Amino acid sequence: MKITAACKQAFDLLIDHRRFPQSNNTILRKRSIMTDLHYLSQADGAGVWREKEARDLSTLVQNRISYLQNPQDCSKAHKLVCNINKGCGYGCQLHHVVYCFMIAYGTQRTLILESHGWRYSTGGWETVFRPVSDTCTDRTGASTGHWSGEDHDRDIQVVELPIVDSLHPRPPYLPLAIPEDLAPRLQRLHGDPSVWWVSQFVKYLVRPQAWLEKEMQEASVKLGFKHPVIGVHVRRTDKVGTEAAFHPIEEYMTHVEEQFRLMAQRIQLDKKRVYLATDDPALLQEAKTKYPDYEFISDNSIAWSAGLHNRYTENSLRGVILDIHFLSQTDFLVCTFSSQVCRVAYEIMQTLHPDASSYFYSLDDIYYFGGQNAHDQIAIYPHQARTAEDIPLEPGDVVGVAGNHWDGYSKGVNRRLGRTGLYPSYKVKEKIETVKYPTYPEADKLLMT
Repeated sequence: MKITAACKQAFDLLIDHRRFPQSNNTILRKRSIMTDLHYLSQADGAGVWREKEARDLSTLVQNRISYLQNPQDCSKAHKLVCNINKGCGYGCQLHHVVYCFMIAYGTQRTLILESHGWRYSTGGWETVFRPVSDTCTDRTGASTGHWSGEDHDRDIQVVELPIVDSLHPRPPYLPLAIPEDLAPRLQRLHGDPSVWWVSQFVKYLVRPQAWLEKEMQEASVKLGFKHPVIGVHVRRTDKVGTEAAFHPIEEYMTHVEEQFRLMAQRIQLDKKRVYLATDDPALLQEAKTKYPDYEFISDNSIAWSAGLHNRYTENSLRGVILDIHFLSQTDFLVCTFSSQVCRVAYEIMQTLHPDASSYFYSLDDIYYFGGQNAHDQIAIYPHQARTAEDIPLEPGDVVGVAGNHWDGYSKGVNRRLGRTGLYPSYKVKEKIETVKYPTYPEADKLLMT
């Protein structure tokens, strides 16, 4: 039993926020369900099985990626070239490389990452993270061409990939699809298999160089980072008014407090710790003043380096990497999924737990991957429209989800009817798209020896 799906349905069944206010009794019932489901998920060795299955699946994928990235003869390898310098910030650029990596994996090409002159570090990716290949970093080949589709490119040794916005034709390997051969295991293990699949490429990419790993350890000691702790990421500056709305600290802390109340039913809390990551240097003092019973862990120098005038520097890069690292290490994440930084932290979080798909609260968007294919759901219960805003559903209807309103309702389009509107979130399930990726039997064989 996956706790994520069970909780989602239980909460939505409990209350329709558009008709009834949240009473204290309802909140207590929700907490009780959460606690019961937590213990149920650990019953009869299920927790132990999940730990082992998560390790085994991750090891399998990491081994396949490593095999692809380290061909015996680089001069003969088919390659896919990706330039990191997309015109956006660190989180966006990292996701750009992930997209390149997924297509390289799907087309059985070694990813060549061009990163010299990187806007964050002129020395390139390898000055911060481990190289994406130990044996093949040379982009030369007998023939070179731009992406024109998997079938057309088969005879070209070196293919250059554009940014996802300009990709045409689009291959089937884009998120939110997952590999067909892993789908049965992933759907048993994880509440959001597509996020898990993205996280495996992030995991391979952000392997820190020794100096960065040492700095992470030293920062952890200096900040006094310890569990239990909840991560809060507040993005302001350039996002507000363009890609996201302004959210006061009180909105975040409402959900932080609720999570600590849930934790208190399972463990003894010594302190209520919050790791606060933000690009607003004034926010730390505001949070400390308004919430004196909390311990806020934060490095305000990172907030200063994240400002618009300081953002594209090596010091800013160090800061955003540290923030993402600590956010991913927290026990729960409260943020806005409109932020790439928040989504990267959430993705890395998946690599640290068997299933961390429910370890978040987003004040705005649902999880998405920039440039992804359609995000569809399937109706499992009928729904009669009760207001002009609602859309009707019949079991089996495919719904293209536009967003979750976090009040028991989601917004989307019923593809059968062509109508857009609201529908109860619990009356649908995710439509998991699977893709027949190439297999890597040689890599799997090496894993077994």
